[in-house]
Amino acid sequence: MKKIFAVCAMLCLPFSAMAAEDYAVTFKTQGDYQFVRDLVQTAIEGQGLKITNTNRISEMLERTGRDIGATRVVYENAEQFEFCSATISRRMMEADPHAIVMCPYNVAVYTIPNDKHVYIAYRKPAATQNPALQKALADVEKLLNDIIRDAM
Repeated sequence: MKKIFAVCAMLCLPFSAMAAEDYAVTFKTQGDYQFVRDLVQTAIEGQGLKITNTNRISEMLERTGRDIGATRVVYENAEQFEFCSATISRRMMEADPHAIVMCPYNVAVYTIPNDKHVYIAYRKPAATQNPALQKALADVEKLLNDIIRDAM
């Protein structure tokens, strides 16, 4: 029953894709950070993908900020999930072995101080003239979009 309520509550949360920068695609929603974060994690795993690492970006910035004398709080909460798709990654690297730098894929979930939104973002795949790589990177982007939309 709790799961059904949680899903219904999330479906009621508004979300939108923000104007994409050259380097990122960002979505925003309102709600509890931990709840949204857990939905993203579940959506990744729901695609049959294994999260290989969870980077706790806000904790890292807080820790290293003290070491270098930085005091600005960039994120209230920020985590980045790393994962790969064996099928898509293989096609991508067969198309261009230098595309290794595109793997693993990352989806970040974060909140910014004095902002009521929870953001979900991923790195935009690079532009290329290689048709096979274009197809593989389009598949990467579709996967990342599907994960975020599943979480929403």
